[in-house]
Amino acid sequence: MYEFIKGKVEFVGPEYIVVENNGLGFQIVTPNPFVYSSKVSQTVVVYTYQYVREDLIALYGFSTREEKSLFMKLLSVSGIGPKGALAILASGDVGQVVQAIENEDEAFLIKFPGVGKKTARQMILDLKGKLQNIVPDFFPNLFNASEMTEAPTESSKAFEEAILALKALGYTEKEIKKISPDLRKETLSTDQYIKMALQRLLK
Repeated sequence: MYEFIKGKVEFVGPEYIVVENNGLGFQIVTPNPFVYSSKVSQTVVVYTYQYVREDLIALYGFSTREEKSLFMKLLSVSGIGPKGALAILASGDVGQVVQAIENEDEAFLIKFPGVGKKTARQMILDLKGKLQNIVPDFFPNLFNASEMTEAPTESSKAFEEAILALKALGYTEKEIKKISPDLRKETLSTDQYIKMALQRLLK
């Protein structure tokens, strides 16, 4: 509903800040409210996300769009709610979290409050490969440059469809990752990619 709120910081508490805009005071829950301690009475821009459920309506705020985007992605992970997502953002920066997910670094992810091995694994399964729009300014080389700039070709679409089919057949990310470089060298149809993949997986 609100993309951002621009106004003066009127109050900083342990869980939220209050930003005044046109006579209205917006209570905004942030990952680390105390970063605004030095900005009391100053004008700031806070990127906001309104969270609504039966027993709660809350406004969450972030200093950058990247933080907001990652927060929203984290909410889509089974087992992570607003408090858990805020704790992750309060403990690590966006680039670190994205890099850990892309590198399947469970050991790093379980360092965050409330994140155990099961949740870390779920974060990787749900978010790996889906965070490109968040990180260009943080890790410009984390993703393959050609993947981010080139329009998808028929071959690349066929490759992605084949990968989805392999996952549906029960093959793990680790197994698929091992054979992906060989598959990418070829220009094939979806069926041909699947056939080639199965030949390598069954060796």
